[in-house]
Amino acid sequence: MRIGTPLGPDPTRVLLLGSGELGKEVAIAFQRLGVEVVAVDRYPHAPAHQVAHRWHAIDMTDHVTLATLVEQEAPDLVVPEIEAIATDALLGIEAGGTTVVPTARATKLTMDREGIRRLAAEELGVPTSPYGFADTLDEVRDAVAQVGVPCVLKPVMSSSGKGQSVLKSADSAEIDAAWEHARTGARVANPRVIVEGFVDFDYEITQLTVRHAGGTAFCEPIGHRQENGDYVESWQPQPMSDAARAAAQDVSARVTDALGGWGVFGVELFVRGDEVLFSEVSPRPHDTGLVTIATQRLTEFELHARAVLGLPVDTALRSPGASAVVYGGADLTAPAYEGVAEALAVPETDLRLFGKPTAGARRRMGVAVAGAGDVGTARARATEAAGHVRVVPGA
Repeated sequence: MRIGTPLGPDPTRVLLLGSGELGKEVAIAFQRLGVEVVAVDRYPHAPAHQVAHRWHAIDMTDHVTLATLVEQEAPDLVVPEIEAIATDALLGIEAGGTTVVPTARATKLTMDREGIRRLAAEELGVPTSPYGFADTLDEVRDAVAQVGVPCVLKPVMSSSGKGQSVLKSADSAEIDAAWEHARTGARVANPRVIVEGFVDFDYEITQLTVRHAGGTAFCEPIGHRQENGDYVESWQPQPMSDAARAAAQDVSARVTDALGGWGVFGVELFVRGDEVLFSEVSPRPHDTGLVTIATQRLTEFELHARAVLGLPVDTALRSPGASAVVYGGADLTAPAYEGVAEALAVPETDLRLFGKPTAGARRRMGVAVAGAGDVGTARARATEAAGHVRVVPGA
């Protein structure tokens, strides 16, 4: 692998599509390896914009705008970091000779819950929860009747729990409200939804899977807790039986092998005893994987950068650890942060404050991570540290 000098006549250039908190860590990981990073997002001064060599604010769902930017920047690698991207444009960009990470096909399939669910369940035969897809309210009612209640209704294109509802009954008013919530919460103007049978699982994990030049490697499983589809805390390693652990790696390998390409994949799985069911996969670092800042020698972001550059990886666990989210709490512009010193006084803790230009009640503004000799202590430390941080109005 030959890496040129950033901003020089022959740099190794990455175009990062999506510049949130995960994209910021990916940008830093690439820069530490001497790569020139151009960060893109839909709004100015996104977290990765603040650390990139150059940045752009564009509508990444617009095919022409995205293709024009790629032609203008001429990157060696296009690295998608969010779902709201014109994936058809990525297919054309890849066909023109630019590498899309992990591949344009993988990006297209995984940004649409229908594409990845049909691949996993219908082509690969991977166990999943029961499901159905719908484009209209009448089709939603039919899908709910088919799948049964309780069930989850969510847009086929969304993330972080946006547009997601849990249906506890087949009551018409409840279905109507969930349908409307899904339509307004989708990443793109697409009314199609998935109705997914509720899985009575013991716990859920993220199996970070790294496809690289030397094969496929697995990080220790990450347990996590969600509220309304959005992760609140995560910890690593999640205790599992040997059988469940082997099944998780088998399912993850089968799905990621079918997607192809190099990089980190966040495979989300439900675990019930020794049984593992596939839920979703992100072809990029995962939000629950922020815990790897405290737990691994190489974070998921460093693993992603190394893998896509064709460099050696190391998924070894350094210490048990945990992460806990800091939310905005209210709608604020240019917010400030208090309680940082108190948070960092908690043993073995660190903070990542993302620097987002605006806050929202449930907008993720930072994360506390903590290490310890055991997961329980690490979770308590991360939660305590996050609790000290207050997002307040700026000057």
